[in-house]
Amino acid sequence: MKEGLKPLVFAIFFLLCIRPAFAQNLPVSPYGLSYINSVQLYQKSLLNHPEKQMYSLAGIPGIIFDLRYSTDNNFMHKNLYPKNIKTTYLRKPAYVALDSVSSELARQGLVLVIFDAYRPYSVTISLWNQVKDERYSANPAKGSGHNRGISVDLTLADAKTHELLPMPTGFDNFSDSAYQNFNELPAKRIANRELLSKIMEKYGFIPLFSEWWHYSWPETGSFEVLDLSFQQLSELEKNNH
Repeated sequence: MKEGLKPLVFAIFFLLCIRPAFAQNLPVSPYGLSYINSVQLYQKSLLNHPEKQMYSLAGIPGIIFDLRYSTDNNFMHKNLYPKNIKTTYLRKPAYVALDSVSSELARQGLVLVIFDAYRPYSVTISLWNQVKDERYSANPAKGSGHNRGISVDLTLADAKTHELLPMPTGFDNFSDSAYQNFNELPAKRIANRELLSKIMEKYGFIPLFSEWWHYSWPETGSFEVLDLSFQQLSELEKNNH
């Protein structure tokens, strides 16, 4: 082996070894899934991996928050998050991509409206205990993109009036009408759905087939499931500034 390649090979080998070792030291839920449940573990996961940092979507200019799970205006008809939260979070690559989406939409006179993004793993467990149907709730044995900080639920609004653009259905509508390919709809609603899909996919997001509002950053296997509170993430953000 050439001398110049040895350090590179060693670095790759080290990274491949350290990641499984870190995962082995994580707590395991009753459903058999490893997850991060403390600030210390979260900060440890960021070592040499700045792309894993969670960023507040409040940093994206013009974005509107309609965080449905911090209200009772959701399919569970109750608050799942604290009432006073003002923002939500995504991992760095998803945040950067969403910022680019927002910038392009602004040039079209449109703005993003966020229904949900990061979801603590404990909330997913609570949902599962009540619903236990993977059509409506993530199985805690697998976790979700929301738990990993890479999924976002959103729609579009007029930037001046903040009036929502007509879409196929409302948020959390669990019918065929919410499918990405359902076309027995008024042309305007289809066009708006496709506008959202086109720009989200342009910047790397992947749509969920059964929910027109749900998009995820590609899962690389490197984003752990998180069970940090919104307060913990807020305090971390303050300390980083």
